[in-house]
Amino acid sequence: MHRAGYADGNLTVQVDWGEEAEAGVRPGGLAALEQRLAQDLAWLDLPAKRWVPAGRAGGECLQDVVIIGAGMAGLAAGTCMKHLGMQAVLLDAAPEGFEGPWATTARMETLRSPKQLTGPALGLPALTFRAWYEAQFGLDAWDALDKIPRLQWMEYLRWYRRVMDLDIRNRHRVVRIQPRADHVRIEFEAPAGPGVLHARRLVLATGRAGLGGPYIPDFMENIPRRYWAHSSDTMDYDTLRGLRVGVVGAGASAMDSASTALEAGAAHVDMLIRRSDIPRVNKGKGAGSAGFTHGYQQLPDAWKWRIRHYINRSQVPPPRGSMLRVSRHENVSFNLASPVVRVAEHEGRLRVDTASKTFDFDFLILSTGFMVDWETRPEYAEIAPHVRTWIERYTPGAGEEDQELATSPDLGPSFEFQAKAGHDVPGLSRIHCLCYPAAMSHGTVSGDIPAISDGAERLAKGIAALLFVENIDTHFDQLEKYDEPEVFGDEWTPA
Repeated sequence: MHRAGYADGNLTVQVDWGEEAEAGVRPGGLAALEQRLAQDLAWLDLPAKRWVPAGRAGGECLQDVVIIGAGMAGLAAGTCMKHLGMQAVLLDAAPEGFEGPWATTARMETLRSPKQLTGPALGLPALTFRAWYEAQFGLDAWDALDKIPRLQWMEYLRWYRRVMDLDIRNRHRVVRIQPRADHVRIEFEAPAGPGVLHARRLVLATGRAGLGGPYIPDFMENIPRRYWAHSSDTMDYDTLRGLRVGVVGAGASAMDSASTALEAGAAHVDMLIRRSDIPRVNKGKGAGSAGFTHGYQQLPDAWKWRIRHYINRSQVPPPRGSMLRVSRHENVSFNLASPVVRVAEHEGRLRVDTASKTFDFDFLILSTGFMVDWETRPEYAEIAPHVRTWIERYTPGAGEEDQELATSPDLGPSFEFQAKAGHDVPGLSRIHCLCYPAAMSHGTVSGDIPAISDGAERLAKGIAALLFVENIDTHFDQLEKYDEPEVFGDEWTPA
């Protein structure tokens, strides 16, 4: 049985695929796949030769690219950089093998994406999840598979990291980012002590909460933390055994949190749902064509706002499987048309007033999503006041106001930050945003499985062009000095 675990503070994670996967393992299958992958890379002449000039800054070696985050987006971006002949260092605060949410804070049983999506494979068939799965369990097992088990996806990403041989430095937490005219200075804390890296370009591959953190509604102000958690928090759901629990929200994370609480033995779970009905259609899937992926970036501002606002307003329904996982329990109530109005501590519990009725809970889980909030990320303190956002670029019409879109960064063609009018910040555009808030500028290519390869390739090609242009003097000098002959003079006889 495939297992891995770590203990970090109050968190203990156990990864276990289950007996059914183990029974179908085909010995040597992965070895053959890895040989095929190596051959594919050789046929494509990948990775390309290193070509970015060496440099130094602050007395230290100047890295081509530093990527903060070694989850799915960071892996794809780092691999693209490597394939294009650039050197990338990936920093991640998590222990090795636990990057991203999959084996830590995510609580769904399976991924929500269709199993056939190629995700971070970058056009390499042997790098897909399907190839990895079939190599071990066979075609019949693949045909029988409905959705990808969440922890099995994490195992795939661990394999991806190994076969792509990326320079990933775990337990490295970035604490300060300082743009400079010709590089970015990155301070970090690591087990060996504090350190500094200097990079020509910095990429933020930091996920859903990439430029902020969880959205905590105003009604939670002054409520002691022992009474509540956000659905993205690291917590032991076994502590909810025997308790009456409220879950605010009706999205996928709300269903995952509710079902995890129920499975942990919660006495009763009440879902507090603002709407009078639960959304039925995932409009985001309707924007999943190659046209949206490659054409969205070229749209006028008004169309970008219209599309993103429409998807936000429609909201994304929870997966059917996630809802059924909740509904199979008898001790759960779906309270529709019940937006939370007020929360107060009352006799050692929480009294929650909604538009429909009042509830008493031992614990409350907020499945309220994420927001851009620079103040919660001290590492961004020196760039936050200067980054131009969409509200400074575009004024929506009446009724089209949208806080998420308004606070999204206004990114350049290579995902680079741009400065607000009148703000002169040398080096700000050397920082690139490959995390969820990039969706307003680039579409959904910066974090979700369907188009992550497209986003990573767009980023890597853009950075390659920028690095070439800014070092053109060196490249031309190398061109002049290039002297490998093709013709030696003995190939002909003069008339």
